[in-house]
Amino acid sequence: MQIKTNEDVLLIIDVQNDFCPGGALAVADGDAVVPVINRLSAMFDHVVLTQDWHPAGHSSFASSHPGKGPFESVTMPYGPQTLWPDHCIQGTPGAAFHPELSIDKAQMIIRKGFRSSIDSYSAFFENDKTTPTGLAGYLRERGLKRVVLVGLATDFCVHYSAVDARRLGFEAIVIDSACRGIDLGGSMAAAKAEGAEAGVIRLPELA
Repeated sequence: MQIKTNEDVLLIIDVQNDFCPGGALAVADGDAVVPVINRLSAMFDHVVLTQDWHPAGHSSFASSHPGKGPFESVTMPYGPQTLWPDHCIQGTPGAAFHPELSIDKAQMIIRKGFRSSIDSYSAFFENDKTTPTGLAGYLRERGLKRVVLVGLATDFCVHYSAVDARRLGFEAIVIDSACRGIDLGGSMAAAKAEGAEAGVIRLPELA
């Protein structure tokens, strides 16, 4: 793949302490993406970050549902919701970006999951799939057409962001070497299949 300077954006998803080893919702080997992403970031003129940013007591936390545990599912007004350990609470060290992640080139940070009653996996929409974050309008106004996705986790926030990018008419490319997944109940295989159906391109790496 050849980077198109004026059309491509690197979208770095949720490379935060709570998703890295030692964090509240650690993705196995999650911190291994950091040097890969830093190398990629240097290659792009346009870089956008997302940051999971939950208020305490968020409705997606298992602790907000008596009798429920992490990774169980409940039905919310917008559909099924996986319950998570408390994570990425606003202003806490766990919500901060990994300390070795290079963020200086980022031109925009999209915070998601800040509404207490709804979760947000995608960089483009809340989990109701209709409430926008504003990212699509930002990309269109700047003439960016192709979204290159990296970060955490492959089968949740990266996946939902890639599929929504395609749904909105952008090209979407996931760089596998710069992502790590959770694989909850076969979610990695499901994400790969759903992404392929949506037209998401997956590359092992970006030279």
